[in-house]
Amino acid sequence: MNLKELSRHLGLSQSTVSRALNGYRDVSADTRERVLEAARRFGYSPNVNAHRLATGQSGAIGIVFPSGNDPLLDPLFTDFLSGLTNSAARRQMDVLVSASFDSAEASYRRLAQRRSVDAVVLSGPLVADPRVSLLDKLDIPYVVHGRTRAPHPYAFLDIDNEGAFRQAAELLIGLGHRRIGLVNGDLRQSFAVDREAGWRSALLAAGLVAPDALNDSDVMTDEAGYRLTAGMLSSETPPTAVICSSIFSAMGACRAIRDRGLAIGSDISVIAHDDGISSIRPETHNPPLTTTFSSIHKAGERIAEMVADLLGGKAASASQEVWPVDLIFRDSTRPPARA
Repeated sequence: MNLKELSRHLGLSQSTVSRALNGYRDVSADTRERVLEAARRFGYSPNVNAHRLATGQSGAIGIVFPSGNDPLLDPLFTDFLSGLTNSAARRQMDVLVSASFDSAEASYRRLAQRRSVDAVVLSGPLVADPRVSLLDKLDIPYVVHGRTRAPHPYAFLDIDNEGAFRQAAELLIGLGHRRIGLVNGDLRQSFAVDREAGWRSALLAAGLVAPDALNDSDVMTDEAGYRLTAGMLSSETPPTAVICSSIFSAMGACRAIRDRGLAIGSDISVIAHDDGISSIRPETHNPPLTTTFSSIHKAGERIAEMVADLLGGKAASASQEVWPVDLIFRDSTRPPARA
């Protein structure tokens, strides 16, 4: 059965059936399910090569990473990529993962010249990211996972980093904490700047200081989390609580706390940001970790949908989402044992 016959059977236009099969959100959920069920029943499979010849599209989404890193060893990247590829596959799209051996600019230029992809996902955006203006010049559609400063509207999916860390700090302040440390990520990246702003605004609103000695940043690893937390604990006024920008940073922070003979929760409270990584469960830690939570896997799924929407004609200015972040209270957060 071809597209024309399937459309005739359903009493729908070929355009509607095609958009339903490709997951476009302007088709109602009931219609999309009816089309998909009929396609399964009749064994319909779209002629991908014919579609690509007719549209001039490659049917692929690109994502570029620095060659010095192995993204497959990064649980954050693999969970995000899993969501992205699964969602793309449901829309008959592939994901091309490319390493930038020379420079990111050269990699994007190659993708544009070869027309290897129809759109790209820009991850880990910097506060002022030159990749955005480059992609505009190359006329490649893109969705940013996060936000950056740009002079014009662009498509993005971000979480409310500032609101999440403000809420985490407010929780600690409400429990009686007055010296709250921030173990942050790389301040060249937008999310880290926003998280510091949230932490700082909560402290200042409560009439507290936000001292440099309790605010440090680095890559979000176990080792860095240990080092930054150990430095704070060695200061003249150590924190009674710390907020960490990732589960990995928090694991290092917890080691540093225990190495000083202190107990997590009863001596020092810990809150971590949890991306919902499948291999790490904060509720199984001892004690279970209080977290701000947003699934990076679901973010990958949604970004593939947003790419499909852009390719379907949706304006970038209408493809902007900021997700709220959950705060999950567990035993690692308690009132301070000392003032």
